[in-house]
Amino acid sequence: MLDFRVDTFIELCRTKNYTKTAEALHMTQPAVSQHIKYLEEFYGCKLFNYNKKILTLTPQGEALYKYLLTMRSDANKIQSEIKEMDPNRKNLHFGATFTIGEYIIPKIISEISNRYPDINISFIIRDTSELLEELRKGNIDFAFIEGFFEKTEYEYYLFSKERFVGICAANNPIATEITKFDDIVKERIILREKGSGTRDIFEKILYDNNLSLNNFTRKYEIENINMIKELVKENKGISFIYERAVEKEILMRKLAPINLENFYEEREFNFVFLKDSIHREEYQEWYNFMKDIYNL
Repeated sequence: MLDFRVDTFIELCRTKNYTKTAEALHMTQPAVSQHIKYLEEFYGCKLFNYNKKILTLTPQGEALYKYLLTMRSDANKIQSEIKEMDPNRKNLHFGATFTIGEYIIPKIISEISNRYPDINISFIIRDTSELLEELRKGNIDFAFIEGFFEKTEYEYYLFSKERFVGICAANNPIATEITKFDDIVKERIILREKGSGTRDIFEKILYDNNLSLNNFTRKYEIENINMIKELVKENKGISFIYERAVEKEILMRKLAPINLENFYEEREFNFVFLKDSIHREEYQEWYNFMKDIYNL
C-alpha cells in the first residue's frame, strides 16, 4: 500500500494546479501543499518550480513521477490479485484501441480461453489517451495502442503494422480515379472523435499535405467504427481507417479504397505497459503468446 500523499503528488503532476488537485481529491488546498512539502522533505529535494504563475516539475520531480506511476500501478495489481486470490484462477486486465479491439483481440481472447480455461479476463476498448490513463491508474496491466504516445514513459513492443487507407462507397466516382488530397476536401469527411488514434493520424496526414480539417466544409464526427462504415457505404461521405477494419467490405465490394496519389500510410500497433514494472516478465510472456496467435 502506497502512502496516500503519493496520490496527491501524481494528481498535481497531472493538473499542474493546486486548486484543481484539491477539488479532484476532495481536500483543501493547504492539505495539498502539506503533502507536497512532506514528500520534498522525505526525498530531500524540490519537486516543483513555481515561476510566473506556472507550475513545472523539477528533474527530480519528473523522475519521481514516472517511478510512482509504475509503483501505484503495481500496487493496485497486487491488491486486486490478493483480494481475488484463488490457487486455480488467474486474472488478466487489459485494453485496446477500437480497431485492434474489435478486429484482432476476439481471436486472441478465444485462444486464451482454450489455453487457460480458468482465467478471469477483464477487457476494455477505449481511445489512446483513455487507455494510457487507465495504465497510469493501475486499472489495466497492459494495452494495445495505435497512434501517438509518449514513448519515454512506457515500455512497449511492436505488435503489428497496419495500413491506413481512405475509403468511399463502391459507387462513388472517386473509387475509380487516381485522386489528389486537394480533391477529397470536396467530399464530406466522416471521422472519429478527438483523442482517437485514427483521428490523430488523419490530422497528421492532412498537415503533411498542407491541409487541415478546416479545409473540409462538411464533416461528421462519429465514435463508432461500424456506424462510420455504414454511412460511407450509403455514400454519405468518405473516411480514413485501418484497412483491417474494412477488409471484408472491400472484398464484398460494399466499400472501395480511395486511390490517392503518392499516398501509402502504415502505422504501428504497440503492446504497452508502464516502465520498470515488477510484472515485466509476465507482461513479456503475454506479449509473446498474443503475438504468436496474431501470426497464425
